[in-house]
Amino acid sequence: MDRETLALADRHFRGLGGGVPGIGQAPGRVAFVSEPGAFSYADFVRGFLLPNLPCVFSSAFTQGWGSRRRWVTPAGRPDFDHLLRTYGDVVVPVANCGVQEYNSNPKEHMPLRDYITYWKEYIEGGYSSPRGCLYLKDWHLCRDFPVEDVFTLPVYFSSDWLNEFWDALDVDDYRFVYAGPAGSWSPFHADIFRSFSWSVNVCGRKKWLLFPPGQEEALRDRHGNLPYDVTSPALCDTHLHPRSQLAGPPLEITQEAGEMVFVPSGWHHQVHNLDDTISINHNWVNGFNLANMWRFLQQELCAVQEEVSEWRDSMPDWHHHCQVIMRSCSGINFEDFYHFLKVIAEKRLLVLREAAAEDSAGLGFEQAAFDAGRITEVLASLVAHPNFQRVDTSAFSPQPKELLQQLREAVDATVAP
Repeated sequence: MDRETLALADRHFRGLGGGVPGIGQAPGRVAFVSEPGAFSYADFVRGFLLPNLPCVFSSAFTQGWGSRRRWVTPAGRPDFDHLLRTYGDVVVPVANCGVQEYNSNPKEHMPLRDYITYWKEYIEGGYSSPRGCLYLKDWHLCRDFPVEDVFTLPVYFSSDWLNEFWDALDVDDYRFVYAGPAGSWSPFHADIFRSFSWSVNVCGRKKWLLFPPGQEEALRDRHGNLPYDVTSPALCDTHLHPRSQLAGPPLEITQEAGEMVFVPSGWHHQVHNLDDTISINHNWVNGFNLANMWRFLQQELCAVQEEVSEWRDSMPDWHHHCQVIMRSCSGINFEDFYHFLKVIAEKRLLVLREAAAEDSAGLGFEQAAFDAGRITEVLASLVAHPNFQRVDTSAFSPQPKELLQQLREAVDATVAP
């Protein structure tokens, strides 16, 4: 991030006044970015991160990736032989697209070689099988094979706090491989924690249906549930979906091999594989959507509290139990969110205190200043939240208010004359 982009981003968030970027009508079409040399990080911030809008990057941005060279046959199809030789014994998660489990699909685990055997038989059977349509999803290949030359992270997505946090803990990540036959698909959803995501087709094509934040509300049924499949005729049933006619049509993208789709924060979407497809996908959070993540977590806690409200007066430590349930349902609670902010903040504070031009991980001064400003705003809201004030923070180091003061002093120093 350069100085001009930092100033632009700061002006944007000062003027936002706590609102959510990108709510409203979708643009008429999705922008296509064709030339890597003519599109900077500052261009991405101005055109897509700040307004929270999707875009598609051409295959020129990924042409040097190892996965595109080695995982694909000359005919542009998945290279099953290479995948078997390299990863055949790895156990992978596989979803059954034909079975609805809540608003998702049930998963099983199997060796990759067994899944590829199924996939070949599925193709030979005319894209049909008594086992249904199975889809390899959420494979943490980069976590399990960190030295593999699979992809090069595009600079536009390099400020990635989710994976920075999990890499620091050396526990998990939000980097995934998806692979499945034509006809496999992902039901209607918004990405975890209202993160951004990016997705590259190593081979094959996908059809994306995207709805900007807020439009999904018109798609809820009379019980308040979001649809499982936005292409279902049931959405036309006004008795079941009384507000569906108020929803605008989705933005539709046909993503070709090698192309990269940027999905903004809070955009619900549904994705269909048009060909036999392998893709690499990341979820990521940074200063541009941190407030959306925090807003989502507050909504999740409210939903938990409402669900168990009848035990509020009779259950000892009811508020603590709500946080436990929230972590079980959402993967994170308020305590975890503080530790997430702390890990990200401490590295930014180090850069700002040393006034370093750039550290070994490429975190520049301007980026650290922007990040610290966004963390300060959200941490102040977290510290003031009544439900966080009920969390036992006695073992936290530093204490939340102490970290907040450190951030405020560092941010003030960046704007001092």
